[in-house]
Amino acid sequence: MDSMDTRRKQIVELVNRLGYVRFIQIKENFPNVSEMTLRTDLKALDQEKKIVRIHGGAKSVQLVIGTDDYLNNRSIRNQDEKEEIAEKAAGLIKPDTAVFLDSGSTTTMLARLFPDQSNLIYTTGLSCATELAGLSEPTVLIPGGKLNRYSVSVYGTSVVKELEMVNFHQTFLGVMNFEYQTGFTCGNQEEAILKRTAIRQSEEVIVLMDSSKLDRKGTYSICGLDDIDILVSDGHLPPDFRKECRDHKVTVL
Repeated sequence: MDSMDTRRKQIVELVNRLGYVRFIQIKENFPNVSEMTLRTDLKALDQEKKIVRIHGGAKSVQLVIGTDDYLNNRSIRNQDEKEEIAEKAAGLIKPDTAVFLDSGSTTTMLARLFPDQSNLIYTTGLSCATELAGLSEPTVLIPGGKLNRYSVSVYGTSVVKELEMVNFHQTFLGVMNFEYQTGFTCGNQEEAILKRTAIRQSEEVIVLMDSSKLDRKGTYSICGLDDIDILVSDGHLPPDFRKECRDHKVTVL
């Protein structure tokens, strides 16, 4: 690996470790590198989607995505488990109801299996909307908001306000992590607010989570076990967690 590749790798590691760095901090970490060269590095890393270049510095991609990775990368990780979860969740969908379908790789698989029946579906996932486009019976709505080009979804204050006007029968929620102390979490504050809004507006909250996300702490809390009704997983959840779900009257599928 040449010096340029090594330096850029170190820049990415610095940004990921701190979450957000100012350009002056980058200069301090690379005192022998010219300012022009460092700006070229940031531009190249942004184009490669390894960091997000912002005015005065750079942000970790994870903070901007609000997840643990790009949607394309997540869609091929734990694929068998996610397909199993999607199949189970599809059996829960009730006809003639209003449904909120969260963004994410597992919910995209669920959208692929969504029955062609009468439903009002709100989704923030553009990949979900693409899968639902082949259906003739449901009405599919995408709230207007800002585009997250990494997770291929919409978010922001306008999305939250629109969801606050809808009463959902079911919410199918994707989460990134669960840890007993923090509950279900994600890495983006605005995404957490959006998910909490969908939970408040729904009669039945269904979380889709494969077992690899257990005992992992995220930055922003979404909700606890008391706030959900059903947890759809891959059959590999440990007995102590299943007992915790039973204690909170959460059905585990």
